[in-house]
Amino acid sequence: MRSCAWRWGRGRLSLPRILLLLIPPFLLALQLLVVGPRLPRNARAGAEQEVAFSVISIEPDRNSRQRGSPSRGPGLEKEEEEEEEEEEEVEVEDGDRRKLARAYEDENEMHSRQMRPRTLAVQPWAADEPSFTAELNRIITYITRPQLNCSRVLSPGWAQASRPPEDSPWLLCAEDWLLPAADRPCVAYSFSMDGLDADFLKTVSGLGCEVHSFDPSSSSASGGHLGNSLASNHGDGGVVSQHKMWLEWRAARKRKQKTRGSPGSVSQTLADIMASLGHRTVHFLYADLLSAEWRVFQNWIESGTLQSVHHLVAQVHLQWAGFEVGGTNEEVLHYWFSVLHGLQASGLKLVHSSAGEGHSVLKQTVANGHSSYILSWANTRR
Repeated sequence: MRSCAWRWGRGRLSLPRILLLLIPPFLLALQLLVVGPRLPRNARAGAEQEVAFSVISIEPDRNSRQRGSPSRGPGLEKEEEEEEEEEEEVEVEDGDRRKLARAYEDENEMHSRQMRPRTLAVQPWAADEPSFTAELNRIITYITRPQLNCSRVLSPGWAQASRPPEDSPWLLCAEDWLLPAADRPCVAYSFSMDGLDADFLKTVSGLGCEVHSFDPSSSSASGGHLGNSLASNHGDGGVVSQHKMWLEWRAARKRKQKTRGSPGSVSQTLADIMASLGHRTVHFLYADLLSAEWRVFQNWIESGTLQSVHHLVAQVHLQWAGFEVGGTNEEVLHYWFSVLHGLQASGLKLVHSSAGEGHSVLKQTVANGHSSYILSWANTRR
């Protein structure tokens, strides 16, 4: 014992130092005993095998400018940036351009929330197989049977509600819940090139509506600019703003936005016209579109514009297929019925039907049909 103690003393290795030297190996051994069994079998066995694993990237897509936007192909990003820069160039007559542009974008965003796009639903065939007679009978039955019974109506040329007359080309349902409130602005549009909308303009003007007449052939029209002040138009009973322009059913790929109050080009969609004039609602709309109504109706259905139209009076033409409508006679009739059903699905219910002259449908003489009809609808979902 004395020899050992002497050796420890001679080597100057005290007991605390010995413990400090022994603790690290002890901790390492303890770690191997605890962690070792939890290691993968391949690691414990020293096997040289690859371990598969997944990497989840949370980096946002650099090709997308906002969440949910599709990735652009090579070379398209610069082109889209240029298009957006062109669209941001707003023509303004006075005031701060950036301020008005921002206000216009905010208004369009609010307006677009009210528009609910949908796809035109193709209806089933009237018979087991395509049949001209079956399709025609279904359409004639559909457009000659009113879906909404109105006890009080507005008839052509009159701004006072009355009982439905026996014979009238069109009627506006004058039930209280379908008419605009007396203290609210009233807006009316008319699209006609034959001058047969005079009674309609007189009726809506008598209601104190802000009235806009659209005719691309009119020499007295304002060429796309308002003929009268919007502020003084409401309630003066007779002022009609005329525009030398027409309805378009094809949305342009690129179009410079115009100042509010200036529709701009000769042909625009109804949604663009409403946005340009600052309207989110059209209470009364008259349309004689000379066989372009079918494609225009389809645009209104698919864009959701019909949700902002309360009353619609339109003439439909059956003597030929119409602009950009093709196919066999059976297919055309089938398409027409799908469009009519789409109007109903958008909230429009037929109030009145008036047959025109002639008995030619798709260039075929028929006994139970006419070449044209004037149809009056009321929107029950407004």
